[in-house]
Amino acid sequence: MNIAIVTGSAGLIGSEAVAFFSNKFDKIVGIDNNMRQYFFGAEASTDWNRQNLSEKFTNYEHHNIDIRDVAEVQRVFEKYNSDIKLIVHTAAQPSHDWAAREPLTDFSVNANGTMNLLEMTRKFCLESVFIFTSTNKVYGDKPNELPLVQLETRWEIDASHPYFKEGINEEMTIDQSKHSLFGASKVAADVLVQEYGRYFGMKTGVFRGGCLTGPNHSGTQLHGFLAYLMKCAITGQHYTVFGYNGKQVRDNIHSSDLVNMFWHFYQNPKQGEVYNAGGGRFANCSMKEAVALCEKITGNKINISYTDENRIGDHIWYISDLTKFRNHYPDWHWEYDLDTTLLQIFNSLSSRL
Repeated sequence: MNIAIVTGSAGLIGSEAVAFFSNKFDKIVGIDNNMRQYFFGAEASTDWNRQNLSEKFTNYEHHNIDIRDVAEVQRVFEKYNSDIKLIVHTAAQPSHDWAAREPLTDFSVNANGTMNLLEMTRKFCLESVFIFTSTNKVYGDKPNELPLVQLETRWEIDASHPYFKEGINEEMTIDQSKHSLFGASKVAADVLVQEYGRYFGMKTGVFRGGCLTGPNHSGTQLHGFLAYLMKCAITGQHYTVFGYNGKQVRDNIHSSDLVNMFWHFYQNPKQGEVYNAGGGRFANCSMKEAVALCEKITGNKINISYTDENRIGDHIWYISDLTKFRNHYPDWHWEYDLDTTLLQIFNSLSSRL
């Protein structure tokens, strides 16, 4: 039997992975205890998505387990043992603002939880492929030292810089910068996944995501800005933009395109490899540009305000360079541009709100 384990299975990327891999594996084992509701409140609950998965996919098996509970995690891995061929680890505390409220919780989920999963993989299914959803926050605020220029609707990197054409690559240092505590806990997990690959010869891949988005996102003020912005555009809720005149730039990758990257890696895995994973020059926007797009789709004026104070460690401009991944896996390409993704988010939210 071929089994895939997906942590954070009811979240944005986890649920996309369940759907994507459901017809490629005999069984999908999901691990998710809805910590997102604890982090961000009832509006961020992923219970609705967990129910959808159980109803839609007959080979999906859900486990309400905290990845910090090593005994419970071991029970799952011990049960399926070498039948486990793939682990997609998406469970996390994902907000740098929230991390400062409970640093011990943040680190135990992001770092210790990842260690538990790696060790169980090494112990019970050494030959499986382990995929980790990391973050561009591992680079800290180092991108803010790039030569940036302020344009009418966005910040942009100087056209003479090597990063202008494709974006920021994996050679950017993760050292000597301000990460936020969230970024630091993800650095710890990121390096652990690399180390298990390089030291133990395991098939591990690290995907440093830009803004991960899609129609299954339970967006909140502290995480999932496109989904939450669209929600505010639909409902009239107030939205606050923090710093940089609303011109900070993010690249945005649809959850399906990211999981498709995982699939390509699974078919030809590496040991301890690292890839930047985002929308690149294909799909990116500033906050101001995102506001305009959401207003166009909904036909509503967003109730919005701007503050001068930016979030600690926040990026002014970040676009991912996917050249390394595309060189390793030339058959992969983006499917969802920004307009298509936002329309999907609008339709999904309209059916749920």
